[in-house]
Amino acid sequence: QVQLVESGGGLVQPGGSLKLSCAASGFIFNNYIMRWYRQGPGKERELVATIDTTGFRRNYSDSTKGRFTISRDNAKKMVYLQMNSLKPEDTAVYICNARHLATADGHWGQGTQVTVSL
Repeated sequence: QVQLVESGGGLVQPGGSLKLSCAASGFIFNNYIMRWYRQGPGKERELVATIDTTGFRRNYSDSTKGRFTISRDNAKKMVYLQMNSLKPEDTAVYICNARHLATADGHWGQGTQVTVSL
């Protein structure tokens, strides 16, 4: 079965760092664009970062650009989100998403909680 399983969330102080992981299985990982979304309390789901199938091209939201780095390891079928200089407004459930390069097929993980607080 298709699975995207996030890990690495937790509590971190403002200015701190955290690295999230997303493990993919049950589909051809190399054919999928990978994305991180987040949903904060009382907020709509927001696209945070996107990485192409090779890992060469990456895009970020304005609020995370320069602080977050998305990466992928196709051999391990993993995608990561390195988060630096974290702010309280980064507090959210972070969700891994896979979208097929050539079709509308997509998959979602369950999310991992990131809380940025003193």
